[in-house]
Amino acid sequence: MAQTPKAWAMLHAKCPRCRRGKMFVGGMYSFGSNKINERCPHCGLMFEIEPGYFYAAMYVSYALNIAEAVGIVIATYTLTHNADSPWLYTCAILGGCFLLAPINFRYSRVILLYWLSPKIHYQPYLDTDDNKGNT
Repeated sequence: MAQTPKAWAMLHAKCPRCRRGKMFVGGMYSFGSNKINERCPHCGLMFEIEPGYFYAAMYVSYALNIAEAVGIVIATYTLTHNADSPWLYTCAILGGCFLLAPINFRYSRVILLYWLSPKIHYQPYLDTDDNKGNT
């Protein structure tokens, strides 16, 4: 069986160990339901490895926000060619970061688990389809 590509699994917020189970409950922009599962529904991996583990995701989220803010400033200048109005840039940055907050919430945790967690490794034998024999 072919292995699930890491980039696809990260983009779809799948478990870093089996690349099959969903890390999050609900949609990204759903009110009140954008929360992380306690365990992987496929392999049972506990996502919060230790108490307070996801406090480290704040640093990843901060880096994402800075990169997004720089991108928003460059895009705003490219579109408007206005370098005189601080309010234009302030509103663009705050609005953009507000709209991207749910994405940062999810992907800061995904990046933390996939790239910054030495305890979690991909296990190819877990990357199997549960419904293989149920046809």
